[in-house]
Amino acid sequence: MPSSDSGGYVSLSEGANVYKSTTEPTKSLSVVETVKKAIENAFNSNEIEISNFSACNARDQKEIKTISKTTSIRMPSAPSHTAESTRLLGTMPAELDDIELRSVQLQQSHSRDSISNACDVHCISTDKGDIAVAVQGDLSKPAILTFHDLGLNYASTFTGFFNYPTMRAMLENFCVFHVTAPGQEENAPTFPENFIYPTMDELASQLLFVMSHFGLKSIIGFGIGAGANILVRFAMNNPDKVGALCLVNCSSTQAGWIEWGYQSLNSRNLRAKGMTQGVLDYLMWHHFGRNPEERNLDLVQMYKSYFERSVNPINLAMFIDSYVKRTDMNIARTPTGSPQSATLKMPVLNITGSLSPHIDDTVTFNGRLDPSKTNWMKISDCGLVLEEQPGKLAQAFRLFLQGEGYAVGALQKLSREPTIETIN
Repeated sequence: MPSSDSGGYVSLSEGANVYKSTTEPTKSLSVVETVKKAIENAFNSNEIEISNFSACNARDQKEIKTISKTTSIRMPSAPSHTAESTRLLGTMPAELDDIELRSVQLQQSHSRDSISNACDVHCISTDKGDIAVAVQGDLSKPAILTFHDLGLNYASTFTGFFNYPTMRAMLENFCVFHVTAPGQEENAPTFPENFIYPTMDELASQLLFVMSHFGLKSIIGFGIGAGANILVRFAMNNPDKVGALCLVNCSSTQAGWIEWGYQSLNSRNLRAKGMTQGVLDYLMWHHFGRNPEERNLDLVQMYKSYFERSVNPINLAMFIDSYVKRTDMNIARTPTGSPQSATLKMPVLNITGSLSPHIDDTVTFNGRLDPSKTNWMKISDCGLVLEEQPGKLAQAFRLFLQGEGYAVGALQKLSREPTIETIN
C-alpha cells in the first residue's frame, strides 16, 4: 500500500502529474516546491489555491513573494454566456427598443372633465323659464337628445358613458344635445319660493324650443328615469319629431302611495334641512338599488359626494315634486284586429338593470308598447346601468341604431324613400 504521507501521485504509464485510478506515491516535496507546484497549477487552470501558507518560515515566504512577482497570473474573468443563453439572445430582435417605442400610441383622456369641458353650453329661453343645453359634436350630424334623472344633470349622468371608447367613436358621427332640467345644473341659483316649477308635460314641451333653437327636424331620444318619462311625453305629443327612443328605468304610470310618501318627505327635508342622510340614502337607492357598496365602493362614494356638495336642495325639491305628481301616460298596446290606440309609434329600446328598483316599471311600460317596435333588455350585475355596465349599454345602443337604419360606417340615416339610380 502506498504511504498516506506521500507528497503527490504520478501515473504509472505516463509519469505526468495527473490523477488516475492506478498511481504510486512520489517523494515528499518541500514547502517551497509545494507552493511552486500550486502556482503553476493555478496558472494553467486560472485558479489559485494555497493552503497552510502561515506554516511557512520567513525565508520561504520571501521566496514565494518573489515567485509571485515574476510569474504572470491571470485572474479568472467574468462568466460568459452559456450556449443556451446565447441562442436565446440570438433570437431576440436587434432593435427591441425601437419596436417598443413605435408601439406607443397617444390616447384621449378618459376623465369626465374631458367630455364636459368639450361641450358648448347654451341657455335657451322657453315659456317656462330658461334651460341649459350642452352641445357635443358637429351640428350637421344626426341629433341625439339626452335627459337626466333626479338629483343629477347632464355632466354627472352622461359624461362617463359618452366618454366610453365605444360611444366616443360613435359620437364622431352624431351631435348630442344634453338637456338639463331647470335649476339642476351645477352652481345653479336657488329658485324663489314663489317660483312655479314646470310639470312633466311642460318640461316635455320645452324640448320644442330646443329643437327650434338649433333647427332640428328629428331627434333620437336618450333618457334616464325622470328624463325618460319626459322624453316619452314629448314623443307622444310629437311623434314626427322623434326617430327612436332609448330609455333606461322608464316609468309610464303615476306614482304609487309608497313612492309618493317617500318623495314628499324627501322634498320637505330638502327645503327645510338640505341634503339629509335620509334623502341621500333614498337617492342612492333610486339610482343603484340595494347594497351598492358591495359592487363598486369608489363609484358610490363619488355619487354621495356629488349629492352632498353639488346639488341645490331647493331646486331638487321642486324637481322631485314635479316628478312625484306625474300623471299616467294613458298608452296601451294595440290588440290584433282592434282600432289603433295611443301608443308610441317609433322604435323603443327599453333597458333596466337586474339590481335596479325600477324593473317592474319597465315591465309595465313594455307591456304598453308595440311588440314589433320594442326591445326590452335587463342588463345583469348592475343597478345604474350607465356607470356599472357602460360597455353592454353602448353595444346595445349601437346595434339598436344599426337596426333602425344608421349605417356602421358613416352612421348617417338611410333614406326610406325609393331612389333612382342612373347607369352610364
